[in-house]
Amino acid sequence: MHVTFRPNNSTPAGLWPGSGAWLTVLAAVLLLLPAAGWTTADADAEDDAPSILASDARHRQVARMVTRFVERQHYSRTRVDDSLSATVLDNYLKSLDPGKQYFLEADIKYFSRYRQRLDDVLRDGDLEPVFDVFRLYRLRAQQNLGYALLALQTEPDFTLDEYFRFDREDLPWISTSAQMQDFWRRRVKNDALNLILTGKDWTESSEILKKRYEGLLKRVNQLDSDDVFETFMNSFARTLDPHSSYLSPRQSEEYRIQMSLSYQGIGASLQLEDDLVKVLNVIPGGPAAIDGRIQPDDRITAVGQGADEELVDVVGWQLDDVVQLIRGPQGTAVRLQILPAGTMPGEEVMIDLVRDKIKLEEQAASADTLEVERDGEKIRVGVITVPSFYQDFEARNRGDKDYVSTTRDVERLIGELEEDDVDGLIMDLRGNGGGHLSEATALTGLFIDRGPVVQLKDTNGRIEVLEDPIPTAMYRGPLVVLVDRFSASASEIFAAAIQDYQRGVVIGQQTFGKGTVQNLYVLDQYVRRVPEEGLGQLTLTIGKYYRITGGSTQHRGVLPDVDLPSAVDPETIGESSRERALPWDQIDATRFDADVPLNDVINELNRSQRERLSTDPDVRFLISDIQALEEVRAQKQLSLNLETRRDERESRREQQLARENQRRAALGLEPAADLKEVESEERADVLKSQAGQVLLDLVNLANRPSMLSQATET
Repeated sequence: MHVTFRPNNSTPAGLWPGSGAWLTVLAAVLLLLPAAGWTTADADAEDDAPSILASDARHRQVARMVTRFVERQHYSRTRVDDSLSATVLDNYLKSLDPGKQYFLEADIKYFSRYRQRLDDVLRDGDLEPVFDVFRLYRLRAQQNLGYALLALQTEPDFTLDEYFRFDREDLPWISTSAQMQDFWRRRVKNDALNLILTGKDWTESSEILKKRYEGLLKRVNQLDSDDVFETFMNSFARTLDPHSSYLSPRQSEEYRIQMSLSYQGIGASLQLEDDLVKVLNVIPGGPAAIDGRIQPDDRITAVGQGADEELVDVVGWQLDDVVQLIRGPQGTAVRLQILPAGTMPGEEVMIDLVRDKIKLEEQAASADTLEVERDGEKIRVGVITVPSFYQDFEARNRGDKDYVSTTRDVERLIGELEEDDVDGLIMDLRGNGGGHLSEATALTGLFIDRGPVVQLKDTNGRIEVLEDPIPTAMYRGPLVVLVDRFSASASEIFAAAIQDYQRGVVIGQQTFGKGTVQNLYVLDQYVRRVPEEGLGQLTLTIGKYYRITGGSTQHRGVLPDVDLPSAVDPETIGESSRERALPWDQIDATRFDADVPLNDVINELNRSQRERLSTDPDVRFLISDIQALEEVRAQKQLSLNLETRRDERESRREQQLARENQRRAALGLEPAADLKEVESEERADVLKSQAGQVLLDLVNLANRPSMLSQATET
């Protein structure tokens, strides 16, 4: 059988005129071509036949409802028109093909006919353009994955000096079928090389990749009309901001079940990025947090059950399928093959965890003390770690006077630390993704006498000022608030208030910048007659938080008074890194009485910290590690020469060991023989130690009347 493609000005290359059922027929023809050496029987094609795609009345109803909600309720009061339509199309194409590895340039030109039509699609519910785009995506996936499977029949030559460009974000769409095949040839070779670098041979690697590509093809073919509709509606919602979204009835039910059951797994939030499942954050109190080895931005490449069961390669899997593998009965073991953040493929590590429920006691605020010494001076510092802003609402509503909350726990811990005669206090909010707003305002109240804490502006422009509910401060001593890029939402409200009241010094890294408020709309509640399947749910951003000085925490977050080095890349983590995040803006300040201005104090703290950055061995080691990590992040392509890749990996490990031994020499310690020795050691918390040093400076400055008088005059 032979098929000739004759593209013209209105039809993308590889398509007959028209769409719909013709694409499904063509896909079947392509998979049956004898010349390919790969038949439908090889991939259980009978079970993997593409689903039939078509919109129904429910889809049309939801599209119209969501459009009305967006125009009336979203904070930005967005108008769904031709200009928005173009953005929706770009979003939709990116959601289907984020790595530009399926669509051809001609396909993108073909889709331009829809650039100003998708707003009409949303209003009238005629979703044929949406399914037309997806059918072509599915066809391209079938073609390219079919070619990838064919390429696995011959072992590549790993001695050639050629490269694979994995980061295609800034590149144009691939223009010809020949260039597309060359891209996939290199991708297959790179995928195989990544596996070989973990100790596998070609036979093992090709078998793993065969299962991986067949699995990808199966999942693409199994996507049904609801899946396509949900993808498109989320592409629409994400044109508004990163936190607005739509869940289909099926996903809404799954979400409800997850929220109502005790979570039994590793305790990590995951997201799908290209073909890899990435750790978004580690949940306090979960097995991953207690173990401490899994970090945000790590990627999960394989999952195994127990100690002996074979690892399952999960590259290219749907997120839900990976989650199901990781979840399991409490007390059972799960093995994860992790590609740590900032490392290259082939540098995976194995982590064994025991599944468990989130331990509430591990989520609670905790305290310890830190002895800080320098030049003969010594102070005792209290450190309170706050993993989240929590409150037992049920116990509170029952009238239980001893209900658990962040503020109550911190109040108790402060009392215990003051009995221990601490000279100052560090509030450690690193990794704290937020929680209950009422706890953020109440916690602030432990450190200020009275006044507003945060302002909230809604879609209609109404501004509400939320006050400190605690009438007097409990702690008045030197205070440092330690934050990082993962400190978000309620954490930012607390840190911003402490900073605006000049009550303490915020140190660390610029925070996440999540300063928006969302509302959940269950669409079934807004219609008289609900379809049997339901309508799903819509999350919309309906408000923004503002500091008492008027500046928003959205996008910008809280800028620390004293910067500390961090391995977290703000270009890839945080609100400002997310497309179409709502911008920073400002409203009028509200009236409040701040403490003595700290401008001169902060200048002195920064001068002292700059000296430490150049002399402290631990800090210098951290900075050199960050620089090495940034070099890896800057790479956009990989060598496909096996020996070159091995040499590059060995060189990185040698450099890492050399940096570690430079640190040890500066501290008067014995050098490490290899990295295994280093990895087995428990490392000190460098940033907490630096926070202690900043607090020592703050204590000294507080005891200098001249500094305080200068600050008062500012």
